[in-house]
Amino acid sequence: MNAINSGVDAVGIVIAAGRGSRMRSRIPKPLHTLAGRELIRYPIAVLQACGISRLVVVVSPENKDAISGVLGNQAVYAVQATPEGTADAVACGLRVLPEIPHLVVILAGDTPLVRPESILGLMANHQTDPARRMTILTAPDAYGPDLGHIKRAARDGKDGPGDLAGIEEAADRAEPDYGLAEVNTGVYCFDGSWLADRIRTVPKSAGGELYLTALAAMAVDAGDAVEAASIAMADEAMGVNDREQLAAAGAVLRDRVNRFWMAAGVTLVDPGATYIDLDVQIGQDTVIQPNTMLTGATTVGEECEIGPNACVSDSAIGDRCRIVASTLEESRVEDDVEIGPYSHLRPGAWIQASAHLGNYVEVKNSRVGPGTAAGHFCYLGDSDIGDGVNIGAGTITCNYDGVDKHQTVIGRRAFIGSDTMLVAPVSVGDGAATGAGAVVTRDVPEGRRAVGVPARLLPQQQSGSD
Repeated sequence: MNAINSGVDAVGIVIAAGRGSRMRSRIPKPLHTLAGRELIRYPIAVLQACGISRLVVVVSPENKDAISGVLGNQAVYAVQATPEGTADAVACGLRVLPEIPHLVVILAGDTPLVRPESILGLMANHQTDPARRMTILTAPDAYGPDLGHIKRAARDGKDGPGDLAGIEEAADRAEPDYGLAEVNTGVYCFDGSWLADRIRTVPKSAGGELYLTALAAMAVDAGDAVEAASIAMADEAMGVNDREQLAAAGAVLRDRVNRFWMAAGVTLVDPGATYIDLDVQIGQDTVIQPNTMLTGATTVGEECEIGPNACVSDSAIGDRCRIVASTLEESRVEDDVEIGPYSHLRPGAWIQASAHLGNYVEVKNSRVGPGTAAGHFCYLGDSDIGDGVNIGAGTITCNYDGVDKHQTVIGRRAFIGSDTMLVAPVSVGDGAATGAGAVVTRDVPEGRRAVGVPARLLPQQQSGSD
């Protein structure tokens, strides 16, 4: 996201101290991932995109180290020692600020779908009235049985909604309400001084919690200006409290990502069966076939065809590549490369331009040179392979001796016969060759041929007249 200068004195507070017990997980809820990012990174990114650089994250003693390990110095951390509610969490956040800013924007750490446009709209709406103390971002006509509902006063027969009267928390409703309602998204904009003063007077709910939402009714009762601002897209209100909601939010986010790439000139043959993480980059006129996953920091060049059934993670792929039904992890693929089906590139694989890896080829921590071909059933580990090499079916680099890993070096334009075993450390020189089934335990010099078990060098052919 590109930062937008909001032009105001503001701080963002992200509440991430909840225990997340409904996730049924040893992992803190803010660190569960969605489209390749931890949940906590979404509110941080959206606030930064709005030009809010001063950020406070409210954490629990149990998750402080884990969350700070993800966010680093992007935020200041406030510890909520005991889980006494959202108002107490905000009070903890305010206490770490050296001074109270003009505006305080508050988000929950489990709302990954809120967009910068909505935050900027909320802030602009709040500032239209100098007397405004609190503005709540709401989703009208939304399905939110586990969200707070906006309460409005009657208008004595007049059309339109009445004035905001407060927020009813889901926990305080006598029965679950599964109908459409105006729901609280958990995103707020406050006058900083007013918030710092009033937050100390929030009463406990019937359940013993200090709700931040209680400030709405308190403001109305005191005659302070409080209002709601409507969110543009109802799905932005979706929070994540359990695995089902995590999956639902993921579906919304995937749809957004897929629509973005199609608008940018990428063909997704079946968007519903295409999974692209938020940090992936894809070039124009690339085609993504069904059942393909592009995850992590993956980049794909222009005019490629990826899939079907491809999984590419944290890898860089050049232009005009074709990758079919294969898995790539932390690998580098240059232009005009063909891979698959059913090949596996493990971390450290570097496939240079115009190389060809066919079916069932595994490459690990190896360079495969330009124009080199390995068509069938090979393992190439800890290797440096030159350009124009032909690697026969069944070739294996025996890189592990039971204690250490060793390297295999294959020179330019070498020919490796089918079922060759290259017992590292070993090298095959430029233009050299091995026979089918050879077990190569010693270096093969440039231009020579090795055959047999163990492999022996064939006599050099003599040139000239008799």
